[in-house]
Amino acid sequence: MQAKSEDRLKKVESILVTQIDTENNRAPYDKLITKFGLNIDYRPFTEVKPISAKEFRKQKITLEEYTAIILTNKSAVDHFFRLCDEMRYKVPTELKYFCKSETVALYLQKHIIYRKRKVFFGKRTLEDIKPFLLKHKKKEKFLLPCSNFGGHNFADFLEKNEFDFKESMMYQAASSNISDLENVFYDILVFFSPLSIKSLYDNFPDFKQNNTRIAAFGKKTAKAILDKGLILDIEVPTPNTPSMTMAIEQYIRKTLSASSSK
Repeated sequence: MQAKSEDRLKKVESILVTQIDTENNRAPYDKLITKFGLNIDYRPFTEVKPISAKEFRKQKITLEEYTAIILTNKSAVDHFFRLCDEMRYKVPTELKYFCKSETVALYLQKHIIYRKRKVFFGKRTLEDIKPFLLKHKKKEKFLLPCSNFGGHNFADFLEKNEFDFKESMMYQAASSNISDLENVFYDILVFFSPLSIKSLYDNFPDFKQNNTRIAAFGKKTAKAILDKGLILDIEVPTPNTPSMTMAIEQYIRKTLSASSSK
């Protein structure tokens, strides 16, 4: 992380969280509003666009050949079933589902009768689901739905361990139009993915950080920020601050301490 000077510990009154405003996303930030009287807005910097059935067919993937599917997020779930509908492919009850987290697994209920399917899931990461995947390695042919950015560590793991699998782009992650924020300024911008940083510069090529503090979740997001020559003021997770809101609260308390000592 870049070194930060004490003069960046200025008062925090406003925060922009570059995620969609949902009850789950908002809940931990509501506590910060109560504690510090902050103004917190939510605005996704990225959006998901569907791949058409015609575009999917160009990948020369025959869905009937696959006996298991790996689902890393809700978008993968939605777009897999959307494409099946568009292509009039009836998903077999025997298909096995390997989900990155319980949240993704439960989301399957939007599309299938959950209790009648074979569903395996981890807690949150690839490490959690690895034992289930390895157990079924020799029995199944796996399909990995992904975006235009690929399946990343899942694909690397499957290839390294010689799984019979195929990556399939079923949706695209793209920059949102946030041009209306040109003259709107926040004390802290909170980022959760490298694509959100790309979106920032797609919309504002001449972006200047100035006194805006930047928070990043994850090493890849942090790297994307530093690669742009920006100052990274808050990096998560760390042993002492595993969540973004904990890190922001700690930072705000530092600004209050710095202000009272002047």
